[in-house]
This record gives sequence, C-alpha cells and structure tokens, in this order.
Amino acid sequence: MIRTRALTKDFEVSRTRTVHAVRGISLDVAPGELVAVLGPNGAGKTTTLRMLTTLVPPTSGTAEVAGYDVVARPDAVRAAIGYVGQGGAGGASQLVRDELVTQGEIYGLDRRTARGRAGDLLEALDLTEQADRKVESLSGGQKRRLDVAIGLVHEPSLLFLDEPSTGLDPHNRANLWDHILRMRTAAAQPMTIVLTTHYLDEADTFAERVIVVDHGRVIADDTADALKAELAGDLVTLRVGHQDAAALAALAERAPGTRTVRVEAGAGQSAVAIRTADGPGATPGLLRAADAAGLAVSRVDVARPTLDDVFLGLTGRSLRETAATPDGPGARVEPAGTTTEKKEVLA
Repeated sequence: MIRTRALTKDFEVSRTRTVHAVRGISLDVAPGELVAVLGPNGAGKTTTLRMLTTLVPPTSGTAEVAGYDVVARPDAVRAAIGYVGQGGAGGASQLVRDELVTQGEIYGLDRRTARGRAGDLLEALDLTEQADRKVESLSGGQKRRLDVAIGLVHEPSLLFLDEPSTGLDPHNRANLWDHILRMRTAAAQPMTIVLTTHYLDEADTFAERVIVVDHGRVIADDTADALKAELAGDLVTLRVGHQDAAALAALAERAPGTRTVRVEAGAGQSAVAIRTADGPGATPGLLRAADAAGLAVSRVDVARPTLDDVFLGLTGRSLRETAATPDGPGARVEPAGTTTEKKEVLA
C-alpha cells in the first residue's frame, strides 16, 4: 500500500540555511496494516505524511501510495486515500450533513450517493443528532469524529491519521478510537491506517506495527512488543538498605541478561533498578543471589516496559518530554544539534 525509498525533504529557510526535515526514509506498509509512526516534534513524521499525501513534494527519493507515484500521479493518490490532519477539516459555518455531502461530491460521488454515504457515516460515528447543526457548534470530540467522517466519505483503502486525538479528554479519545476500529473491521477489506500520535498508549494498544522516527530517519520498526522486549526490557526494582545498595548493584550487574543498573537513594532505603529481557524469570535468581550474599531485599517490583522506554533507550531522551514542545507549519527552526528540536517549516 505504501512503498518509499530514500525519501527526503529539505526546507530552505534562508539563502544560507537549509533544514533537512526527512533524511532518507525507506519503508513498506502492507494492505490492511495499522501502523503507528512515533517521534518527537520536529522528527519528520508530519512532513513524511505530507509527502505521502501529496501536500508537499519530496526533495529526492521515491514514494508510491496505493500503487501510484506521489509526484507523477498526485491526483490518483488523493482519490485513493483519506487524510485526517491536525486541523479541523469542516467549514465552521457549514451544516454537518451538508459538509459531508459536499466533500463526497468533491470526490466524484453523485449527490444521491453522497447523501447516502453521509447518512451512513453520521450513524457510524454517532453524529446523527448533530447532522443539522453548524460545524462550529460541535464539541471537540464531535469535530474530530466529523474529521474522520470527511476522511472516509469516499471509502478509501488507505487512511492517514495525523494526531487524531490530540486535545481530546480520555473519554473522547476512547470513543473516537472505538468508532475508527469498528469502521475499519466492518469494511470488506480491512482498511490500511497510518497513524502519528504522541499518545503512546494508542500506539501500544492499537498499532500492529510501530515505526520510530528521529531526526528525519527511521530508527526502529517492529511490533510494539518486540521493540519493548529487544530495546527496553522489563524494569526490576529491588528495595534494600543504603549500606547494601552498592553490593546489590554489583551483584545485579553480573547477572545474565541484565542491561542497565542504577541506584536511587530514598528515605531509609535505596532502590536498585535493573533492565532485563524477562523480569519475572530473572527475579528469583536475583533474590537467591542476594540472600546468599547476606543482602536483605525488602521489596521487589517488576514493571513491563513502555514505548517511551524504547525511545529513551534508542535516543537517550523521553518521547513524553519532547512531545510537549509546540509543533506545526510555520514553527521556528532551531539549528541542528541544539537541545530544542528543529521544527518542520512549510515553504
């Protein structure tokens, strides 16, 4: 469904300065996959989506979407895909039903078919009661469901979702995803979905594959479980007295399969934290070794890794922290290598 090879995008900020937003991304997405693309603001996620949806041309490399080259056949790509961007898609003063019908007609549906499709989507996305209201009167969750309806009005085989639930409360986020997944599985052929999100639980729960992008490059590509097992591992935390912490840390460092060990001081006790591929399996051996060495462990906690742990292991930074930076078209650009991530700039 998507095939890119060495895809790049440069933005000339001035005559003497160029931002390399995407630096040679090669990826394949099979029909029916639900793929999440993760990365900090300025990593190149949205720029990549804009190239794949023909909104900005690539600087170099190739990209085929739904079987069409994005440069040679942008019209065919646009007819085949749905795109839900970060901004609202509906006209503020339009009635909800009219907006959907109009969008359907833009995609080539006759008016009768467009009205029927609009009715189906209003029902599927729980917007029937809002059909005759102006778009500007909708709540945030209702507007995002309308955005999804607009992206699906022509029944595309491929849907791009760029930060679809940003700004929604947990209830509306869950509600939106419930609608998206039900519509995806109800189709004759499962819809291919490419998602960007800063909500790591969305990627972990819904995506069948996770692609991590940083500084315009793909740095990891696998299932969420595989990435967490291979790049992060379980976190085992053992509580011990201050006087025994160093000895326990040294013991843990020698244990097979241990990747990182750190000691955190606390009130009356220290915590020795280690990363290992199999926390539940490694814990009994650690406890036996500690007991044999005369080290009194008072408590053990085993936590499964998160996708943020994966990103931290890959880059040394937390994705949650970098996600707090504002992003979007026209954001200012920082020099490469500074602490603040460079922002994507549209010409």
